[in-house]
Amino acid sequence: MSETSPGDRVSGEYPVIVVGAGLAGLVATYELTRAGHRVLVVDQENRNNLGGQAFWSLGGLFFVDSPEQRRLGIHDSYELALQDWLGSAGFDRDDEDHWARQWAQAYVQFAATEKRDYLYDLGLRVTPLVGWAERGGALADGHGNSVPRFHISWGSGPGVLEIFLNPVLEAERNGLVRFAFRHRVDDLLVDDGAVTGVRGSVLEPTELARGVATSRTVVDDFEFRAGAVVVTTGGIGHNHDLIRRNWPVDRLGPAPRTMISGVPAHVDGRMLGIAESAGAALVNRDRMWHYTEGINNWDPIWPDHAIRIIPGPSSLWFDANGKRLPAPCFPGFDTNTTMKAILSTGHDYSWFVLTQAIIEKEFALSGSEQNPDITSKDRLTTVRSRFTKGAPAPVEAFKEHGADFVVADTLRELVDGMNAIARGPQLDFADMERQIVARDREITNKFTKDAQVSAIHNARTYFGDKTARVAKPHRILDPAAGPLIAVRLNVLTRKTLGGLQTDLDSRVMRSDGTPFPGLYAAGEVAGFGGGGLHGYNALEGTFLGGCIFSGRAAGRALAASLRSA
Repeated sequence: MSETSPGDRVSGEYPVIVVGAGLAGLVATYELTRAGHRVLVVDQENRNNLGGQAFWSLGGLFFVDSPEQRRLGIHDSYELALQDWLGSAGFDRDDEDHWARQWAQAYVQFAATEKRDYLYDLGLRVTPLVGWAERGGALADGHGNSVPRFHISWGSGPGVLEIFLNPVLEAERNGLVRFAFRHRVDDLLVDDGAVTGVRGSVLEPTELARGVATSRTVVDDFEFRAGAVVVTTGGIGHNHDLIRRNWPVDRLGPAPRTMISGVPAHVDGRMLGIAESAGAALVNRDRMWHYTEGINNWDPIWPDHAIRIIPGPSSLWFDANGKRLPAPCFPGFDTNTTMKAILSTGHDYSWFVLTQAIIEKEFALSGSEQNPDITSKDRLTTVRSRFTKGAPAPVEAFKEHGADFVVADTLRELVDGMNAIARGPQLDFADMERQIVARDREITNKFTKDAQVSAIHNARTYFGDKTARVAKPHRILDPAAGPLIAVRLNVLTRKTLGGLQTDLDSRVMRSDGTPFPGLYAAGEVAGFGGGGLHGYNALEGTFLGGCIFSGRAAGRALAASLRSA
């Protein structure tokens, strides 16, 4: 394989340097090499980490008016999706959101037209059931998905990666791509106001497996020059200090004291500051997307390894004081509103209370490794796992081994177990019982004043939810649905919604609003496009898609400029 050695000084041989070998970097490299251009890909990790954090994802993709939606009777459209996107984004900053608004409209258009065919032609397939993620609040023009749009890739995250990684590796064999692994960029080279290359440190070699935290011991330095540099290094998801520094206290409350990491340790956000120091515009740095349903991985790969529960709507959600969260703070509905409600208590955790019947049907876990049936593209195992009695094996493993799980036959035993692992106040059994019994009385009829119970009934009018994602309404305290289960939920760090500001060709902007010659950015480091195409909220299934769309834009724009040069 063609890789650089310590001390290499590559100059002019490769017209483009891509910094970061994650999904966005691979897409940009794919587009450049398919046009016949040579690319040098620089990454601080080893070859085992090709694809970056996208490898660990569930592979959710946001499509609009797809064949899968239509087969399930879902009526979707560009207009409805854009209404949902803008209602969720809440763009309110003239300068920082200038390009983000344009990227949002372009991305929704892409999701409603070219996106599925583009990926399908490369070999990607999706599962037939469409999920209903981030269902939002209470108003048609507010936050949330009006209809199910969450399409799971067949093969999960690795399935998305392989359609770009395979042609890039073929281009490497043909001499169009060269990788510089264990090369950490410390500076952008700027000559006469244009970016002309990168300079940095060579880290000691390692053969550690994917995702494992690697050494930062420096053994040499390097300098590479090229006509353009594309930054695709991701966000700040494992850099808890930087997350706390940028935390939007005014909007969400105080930063959590305890945070667990939904991304590997190499997701450190270093290139954001490096690019800003060189003259790039860094915008919307206070916009983030972290999850409230995080659980500690009982079999961790990276430090503070967290897994997100992707829940159906039936679990009862209590804050650390044992008070049931109000609408729209239901499982899977409104991430940031729920985060604010949890942190307003002065504590950084909350509780699910549910039954075995609910966990069997409604608990999915984020991550390719937590969904081996879909990741391995094993159709028979997937059907057996998702549609027969019993929870998927990874879910049962967490119930048995997870430090955040309590299982009991009676509510008294359950509350005692919750109090044993609480990081804050002790829960009052009588108050917990009162709230659960009150909710259970609402199950007697198909109509109710309980907004969460109404949401459950609404969800079950959708075929996909009724068959695979939402348990039949039942009393939490019904022994036939037991045992009872409680889950301590922690804040899981994940996505950076702001980033380097870019135009629609992924060219990085300067602080004066003009393009920074020679510098491009794509993926999470660019807020998935424009410095934050999601605004304040994400509709889910939009992160991998944002990497693909912005990486494609960077690759195609650069390929066109190289042709005309």
